[in-house]
Amino acid sequence: MKTDLARVFAYSFSGIYKLYIQKVEKKGRTKEELDTVLLWLTGYTKKTLQQQIDKNNDLETFFAQAPQINSNASKITGVICGYRVEEIEDKLMQKIRYMDKLVDELAKGKKMEKILRS
Repeated sequence: MKTDLARVFAYSFSGIYKLYIQKVEKKGRTKEELDTVLLWLTGYTKKTLQQQIDKNNDLETFFAQAPQINSNASKITGVICGYRVEEIEDKLMQKIRYMDKLVDELAKGKKMEKILRS
């Protein structure tokens, strides 16, 4: 299991970001909406998010350098990739799955207020 985690943590954020853009645009949402969700979760600004993409940082670095994970992130619940996000023990994997869950909700057409837990 640890090697699987290490492999996931080594994925490049910029590669995943491109896939997220494709996913949400295919469902009629925008890159700007995706960025709003990512900025909400991580505390990055548009500029610092773009720097993470340009540096091609892995997911571990992306989350380690995130200014502040949103205090409402714990309100993100449900199943993603067969796991309940609120029960994931590894904190980094939980943050990655929070991100996945938010992108899924965006792609499924949920209202931004609900996605951003406001």
